[in-house]
Amino acid sequence: MITQLNGRLVTKTPTTIVVDCNGVGYEVHISLNTYGQLPEDELIRIYTHMQVREDAQNLYGFMEKVERSVFRLLLSVSGIGANTARTVLSSMNPQEVAQAIQTDNVAAIQAVKGIGAKTAQRVIVDLRDKVTSLIGDEEIALVSNNTQRDEALSALGVLGYPTKQTQKVVDALLQVEPDMPVDRLIKNALNKL
Repeated sequence: MITQLNGRLVTKTPTTIVVDCNGVGYEVHISLNTYGQLPEDELIRIYTHMQVREDAQNLYGFMEKVERSVFRLLLSVSGIGANTARTVLSSMNPQEVAQAIQTDNVAAIQAVKGIGAKTAQRVIVDLRDKVTSLIGDEEIALVSNNTQRDEALSALGVLGYPTKQTQKVVDALLQVEPDMPVDRLIKNALNKL
């Protein structure tokens, strides 16, 4: 299996890149998250997942090992294929996926194109324990146990603000002041939305 590529970035689009490794060009499917992290210089290292099927052999690439690990976890869920997993990682970064799973946030996962309510619930049930051991990030642990965050997101949702946008704003505010009271959290979030 091909687990990583070191080479020269020949072309890049938001969905694919071509990496030249000693004269052989590898087409690699990427997420928008990875696209945003691609370096400006030509030389790159990209971690890959190779998928072999009857009709195709595809490489999926990631700038970080943690993103590749989340991709592989998503593939283990019944009903999620490689393109859907890539769409999830294009909509959310690996930490946001883990946070949504840990906080039982079905709406965040269901907001991804191609994932219905049952599949979103299956993702949470199947991956809850696995994602916790995979990402031991303090930021996720801090946010997942935060009832102020949940109350603020609920209130902003009732006011009609989109979940994905409000999560980013509320999480940024909590990074600055983790113990911010709910009323101030909502007011500050409204100022930024």
